Amino acid sequence: MTEPSGCRLAGKYFYSSLGKCKKYVTPKWYGFYIGMNMKRDGSNISLWQSAIPDFKEKQTAFSDRKFDVVVVGGGITGLSTALKILESGKSCLLAEAQEIGFGTSGGTTAHLNNFFDTPYYQVEKDFGAASAQLLAKGANDAISLIVENIRKYSIDCSFSKREGFLFALDEKQKDELEKIVESAKKVGVPMDFTNTSPFPVPYISIASVENQAQFNPAAYMQGLASVFENAGGVILQHCRVTEISGDEELEVKTSRGIVKASAAVYATHIPPGVNILHFRCAPYRSYALGLKLKGEYPEALGYDLHDPYRYYRTQEVDGQKYLIAGGEDHKTGHEENTNACFAHLESYVRKFFDVEEVAFKWSSQYFEPADGVAYIGHLPGNPENVFVATGFGGNGMIYGSLSALVLADLIRGKKTEYAKLFDPSRIKPVAGFSNFVKEAADVVGHFIGDKAKIEKIDSFSDLATGEARVVRHDGHVLALYKDEQQRLHAVNSACTHIKCTVAWNASEKSWDCPCHGSRFSYDGTMLTGPARKDLEVIKLA
Repeated sequence: MTEPSGCRLAGKYFYSSLGKCKKYVTPKWYGFYIGMNMKRDGSNISLWQSAIPDFKEKQTAFSDRKFDVVVVGGGITGLSTALKILESGKSCLLAEAQEIGFGTSGGTTAHLNNFFDTPYYQVEKDFGAASAQLLAKGANDAISLIVENIRKYSIDCSFSKREGFLFALDEKQKDELEKIVESAKKVGVPMDFTNTSPFPVPYISIASVENQAQFNPAAYMQGLASVFENAGGVILQHCRVTEISGDEELEVKTSRGIVKASAAVYATHIPPGVNILHFRCAPYRSYALGLKLKGEYPEALGYDLHDPYRYYRTQEVDGQKYLIAGGEDHKTGHEENTNACFAHLESYVRKFFDVEEVAFKWSSQYFEPADGVAYIGHLPGNPENVFVATGFGGNGMIYGSLSALVLADLIRGKKTEYAKLFDPSRIKPVAGFSNFVKEAADVVGHFIGDKAKIEKIDSFSDLATGEARVVRHDGHVLALYKDEQQRLHAVNSACTHIKCTVAWNASEKSWDCPCHGSRFSYDGTMLTGPARKDLEVIKLA
């Protein structure tokens, strides 16, 4: 979907700055209409997006303006960074291809921790003791920024401090927990063993850590967006950035026109196009349930050490409490039955919690960095004034907020203590090398091997209602989906990034690329990068 240049969505019409208006019909899959709930990059709705309407941007003239910085992406990273840049006295435009909170930030479970998926002992081993201590400081700085934004701008987002608990379920996990606790203490994170747990999950060893936190991420993001606009920032939704070129002065081409800027930031979860970072970050999906319980809700954050780990917390939304449970992570596009992931998670949770109802279920995507630490700084292969933040793993709320502090300093030419640790151009011969090789081999395997698995279809009637398949037909490889009205949607199965064959995600009704995580709706419309273009629509005779 491409919005006409210089136009703004208002109901079913785009109104241009020239005084003309053209009717624009959006695909039914999106439902971009006034009064509906906050949208997301899949067919399932998250707990957060169910209770918050779309963000309505101000009508602000932007044509023929030069901005100090253009931020691409309207999730927590983009919004936090844009506001921080504006606070530093620079002009800023934020461009979002869909809507505020549309992507992973709208599907997070929003745990705010000062420990990471990559434990501190691993960071110390790969990067050194000083880097492990610096990473812990960064987590605390990120939480402090969130707290300061909430306080300073009176953002109502149900923020609260919580105690965190990590529990080992077997002897192997117990050994891991001992290393996690020891290394956390070493970097100043007050984690220690305890004998009590607010969670009914059995364990053989458990540790607690104080001063963790949680919030409603959708409410927080919309609060940041409003503050940013009220302070003079410009937000353009439904504005896809298609190219950034130039040197000292950048030309930012978008679906709504061309903008000039002195610097640009890709806060798009993974940068678009083809970049070395796509081979250092692997896409994963995680699953979440919002459950109503019959009994008490644990007022804490909980994590087991299973691989992949499962995590829990409680959140009240519109007066109703929910237990949020997550897990069942897997590589994007590698699970044939994504609905089964929800079923497995629900079955596990019901063993220990008295569940009354599964009110919400959704999945979300994250990018795992090869060496376990995020990439924040200059985007390799681009002009020095083009920046990126990516590879957050399962710690997007923390890394997204920390990115704002790091990038705002870099853009101002100010030295930051985090520059070396998060440098996107870093090369660590030991750290992450085996992961890099494994993920690269996996990409090659899908690029070549998937093409051999494609079945031949003689008649489209072989496709059942609600079914999707990648098939050979009449000399072409098609990605087919038959909707509930028996309409057949056919698109080219080659991802527009580097031509890997997409895989069907039945739970989110999307075509997902198993190589680098690009995702598309069933009609081919691009949902998330690194692809820049929609899948080619194939007209069937």
